[in-house]
Amino acid sequence: MSSAKRAPLRLPLLALAAAAALLWLAGGLDRADRALGDQLVLQHSHTRSPPDDIVLVAIDQKSLEGLNEEAGAWPWPRVIHGELVDKLAPFKPRAVAFDIMFNEADTVQPDSDQALKDIARTQANLFFASTRLADGNATPIDQLPPSMGLERTATTTDMVPPTLLLPHVLDKVNWQGGLITFETDGDGTGRHHRIWTDLGGWRMPSMAASMARFAGTPLPDRDRFRLNWFREAPRTIAFSDLWHDVNQKTPVIAPTLEGRFVVVGVTAPGLNDMRPTPLGVQTDGVLVITTALANLRAGDWLRDVPTRWPLALALSGLIAFAFRRRHSPFYIGMALGAASVAILAGSYFALRLDQYLPVGAALMLAWIAFGLFTVQAQWLERREREVTVGIFGRFLDPRVVQTLVDAGELSRDSKPEAREITILFSDIRGFTTLSETRTPEQVVDLLNRYFTRQVEVIFRHGGTLDKFIGDAVMAFWNAPTPSEGHAEKAVAAAIEMTQALDDFKRELQAGNEGLGDFDVGIGLHTGPAVVGFLGSDTRMEYTAIGDTVNLGSRIEGATKGVARVLVSGATRSACGPESRFHFVHRGQFHVKGREQPVELYEPLLHPEPSPAEPAP
Repeated sequence: MSSAKRAPLRLPLLALAAAAALLWLAGGLDRADRALGDQLVLQHSHTRSPPDDIVLVAIDQKSLEGLNEEAGAWPWPRVIHGELVDKLAPFKPRAVAFDIMFNEADTVQPDSDQALKDIARTQANLFFASTRLADGNATPIDQLPPSMGLERTATTTDMVPPTLLLPHVLDKVNWQGGLITFETDGDGTGRHHRIWTDLGGWRMPSMAASMARFAGTPLPDRDRFRLNWFREAPRTIAFSDLWHDVNQKTPVIAPTLEGRFVVVGVTAPGLNDMRPTPLGVQTDGVLVITTALANLRAGDWLRDVPTRWPLALALSGLIAFAFRRRHSPFYIGMALGAASVAILAGSYFALRLDQYLPVGAALMLAWIAFGLFTVQAQWLERREREVTVGIFGRFLDPRVVQTLVDAGELSRDSKPEAREITILFSDIRGFTTLSETRTPEQVVDLLNRYFTRQVEVIFRHGGTLDKFIGDAVMAFWNAPTPSEGHAEKAVAAAIEMTQALDDFKRELQAGNEGLGDFDVGIGLHTGPAVVGFLGSDTRMEYTAIGDTVNLGSRIEGATKGVARVLVSGATRSACGPESRFHFVHRGQFHVKGREQPVELYEPLLHPEPSPAEPAP
């Protein structure tokens, strides 16, 4: 296919670029990546089991009710937490972390705070939560003890640093822990965990990072990572069950926590520690900490692979190439659908390799590209059909042309081809005399009315009008579409053309427009010819050329004084023995361009020959 015939790419590509820019500015691309990515991550989480060295001690509804007698209503006295830590210590948990803020003193039971403070002095594996404040009277971070894990950076200044909410009920020396700030993306959903938070040039670790580093796990050289979730929470023990267990003579649960990371957090719905994550809009906040800790320990957090633009460009480029080659939109859509499924499968299985491939935006842009190119293809096809109907409608019955174009059997891109055709030439006899007795306007009007009737006959018999040559008509059969029995149809058209002329003459005579010796001669021949669009780059005509055409013209010239219609022996043979016409042999004729004489026949509708009347 030549480049001139290929579909243009500029408009749909410009529209695609504009759509991509608008979606990017509106955040649509990010939303597409997140929405699809969340579904894939959720499905992937169903294949992952949490590690057994992390245990969640849940302050759930059962615990609120089970400790109501000992602790009263929430928030509980800090001594409850202190007693748990103190009595759990002999069983040597790896670390105990509280996803609970102890930043304000208990004004009702101040001795309770002192009890927790005293116990914290004896435990080196306790971690307490902190969170950042935008303003407020909290402790500047440069006054925090080394146990908080702060690090200076190259941008640390002497400016007053941001402030934090810290576990003020404890001695500063025991302020070991980290931030529990929940980090969200632009849509409010938490997908990442921040290892280090920059606070005015200081770097402060998260609680999960502090616990991992305490256990000897090297922290990755990055500020945050994408969480790789699990299908369920880690082993979960109700706070009330563990509290009662450690307070009995022979604990049963506590011994199972040796060497484990114990994270204490709230899960009771009424305490409102729910967070939106890919797992759902109401994920227990403490699961963010346990998941982050597990990811850091195993090193299996999700690594982001930047696939959006490379994948979008690759898919859009392939779509553009396919449409430029004029492939069917249906098959392109099927291929894109299959590619989309494969890409989704690849993105899903990449999660098993801890690789996160965002493909939502790329697939969305690819389908937008497909839609834009499909619209253009349909418009081009409609325009092409209109042009094709207009071109072929000049020499075929327009009703037939529309049907053939709809069926895809006609195309102006068709190349000239060799084909057997039956050619017909029709010429007016007595035209000179007719012209001498009428004005030019009357002659043109008369010819137009005559040609209209003749062309209607040609079309009715499935013929193709080639051209008008002065007062002559050239037509052929079996092109541009195959026509079974084309010779028979051409002969039938020729005979009906003579009948149409007789009807036309009677009509004119009735209107006192006598035609005098106005008559017609028609010659037909069947044989090979080259048929197709021929001409220059600026003007093309659908025509037939070759010796068959020349002989057809010569046969028409031989009709003078012999018969109105003469056909060659080839046409007679092509009509076959079952033809409804009887062919009367009119002799051998020498025609220009032929050394041997040509056998010519007059076709008649009657089964038996009748005396021939000399044609004018």
